[in-house]
Amino acid sequence: MTAVVEAPGGVWAQVVGQAAVVAELRAAVENPAAMTHAWLFTGPPGSGRSVAARAFAAALQCPAGGDGTCHECRTVLGGTHADVHIVVPDGLSIGVAEARELVRVAGRAPSGGRWQVILVEDADRMSEAAANAVLKMIEEPPPRTVVMLCAPSLHPDDVPVTIRSRCRVVALRTPPVDAIADVLMSRDGVDPALAAWSAGASGGHVGRARRLARDENARLARKAVLDVPLSLVSLAACLDAADDLVGSAQEEADEATAGLDGPETEAMKASLGYGARGPGMAAASKGAGALKDLERRQKSRATRLGRDSFDRALVDLVGLYRDALVLDSAGGEPPMLTHPDRRADAQELARRIGAEGALRRIDAILECRLAIEQNVKPRIALEALTVALRLPA
Repeated sequence: MTAVVEAPGGVWAQVVGQAAVVAELRAAVENPAAMTHAWLFTGPPGSGRSVAARAFAAALQCPAGGDGTCHECRTVLGGTHADVHIVVPDGLSIGVAEARELVRVAGRAPSGGRWQVILVEDADRMSEAAANAVLKMIEEPPPRTVVMLCAPSLHPDDVPVTIRSRCRVVALRTPPVDAIADVLMSRDGVDPALAAWSAGASGGHVGRARRLARDENARLARKAVLDVPLSLVSLAACLDAADDLVGSAQEEADEATAGLDGPETEAMKASLGYGARGPGMAAASKGAGALKDLERRQKSRATRLGRDSFDRALVDLVGLYRDALVLDSAGGEPPMLTHPDRRADAQELARRIGAEGALRRIDAILECRLAIEQNVKPRIALEALTVALRLPA
């Protein structure tokens, strides 16, 4: 029988499957002696790093410690609280100018809340200069200021050792499948069968599970990716698969940016007086630089969205080859699979390529991820990958 995980109340109800983390953060809110000025939230994608940090920020501002109903809680969770500044990078990196602005804001006293909170999601995207600016802020913390950073791991590639050593680390784990399914049913009203399938297919990623449960296109995209390994029987099939992956990622990125770029550009033009007559024409003529900067940021965001789409596909592929490896190597009853609904495919892969072949293909996928992060053209990287994944004759 599926276990039902009881969720904590208030703002903590959003933090799924992290009872130890919630207890630690609650203790810091309730006991000033347990509080510190710099926090580093780590955990695998989908574990809820930023969700936990936002809940913590809300609890710090709330007189009741995070009841979830007061003005402070609602504005923090909604991203509109005057004393909580949240950085969510749209583009490929967080630059030094943005980091210096955070340092300036951190030096101010809280205007109405109990703390001045600086929360940086995806802190692993900070440039070296931005990281140095944040380090100085942590080394010389202003009074009543709390800095929260979110990153996948403690590896120096994600967080510089100098920053890590000055922060209190909060380590989140991959949420249990039962906890994710329970949240989908209780909070989102998802059918129990679909909730269980989505939770199992998400790889422990709460956001991905919610998307799979709500969006038929997301389910079809996942199926298309997981159909790839057994289709790679010839060079032509490999090139076709790479082309499909590139096209799917581009389509997803275009769809996501279409709803963002247009309204942003129109709002910018309106603020600059484009289309105005008289004195407004002079002001509009000076706004070309601002529009150019907006276009640059939009292009960076589109690149990031495309890379995120590729990354989801590659992580799904790694999971299927990992399942093949487990099925070929494990004796007795195998452990839980990453893609339990594709067990038959994993068994067929295990029969055809064995454990050694699965390991080689996992390495090839990880090399492809690295190549894309290093700005290799995605089509070239994916064509090389699919050829490396080709099934033996």
